[in-house]
Amino acid sequence: MKSVLCRLVAFCAITLFFHCSAKAQDDVIRLESCVNESYKPQIDSLKNYFTGQGYEVVREASIKMESEYEMPIVVPLTGGAWYQFIFIGDPTSKLYEVRMYDWNEKQVVYQKHMWGDVDGNIISYSYIPQFSEYHMIKPVQVNKQKKKGLCGYVLLLKKVK
Repeated sequence: MKSVLCRLVAFCAITLFFHCSAKAQDDVIRLESCVNESYKPQIDSLKNYFTGQGYEVVREASIKMESEYEMPIVVPLTGGAWYQFIFIGDPTSKLYEVRMYDWNEKQVVYQKHMWGDVDGNIISYSYIPQFSEYHMIKPVQVNKQKKKGLCGYVLLLKKVK
């Protein structure tokens, strides 16, 4: 009798553990794409400009974002190579920020734009890593009208030698 009761308690505990683990994963912000045709002219223009400057597209993605939440993007970068990173935020957002961290979690880049700035909703910077390692890029935008479903677009280009 005790053996059956112990097995039942163990089964319930394991079931509860897996249920809690699965529920906790629902709170994770996942990378989702979004479609926003209004960005297409900006994206094409930037691609044409930088490919004309000797860059090639390494990665690009449209991402669904939530206001005031960073969207972490991990990319492998080659030491000594010249990269250009571009983030295009929703035009109705009032603040745009991008932070980049190296493998040791040291912040190596910080850019901030406000809605009325000359560059507007586009943050662009070049970067040459010292070592070949993974870097984390964290774009964020703040929008008072739209809290969820903001579109962002990231573009990573590498200078071709």
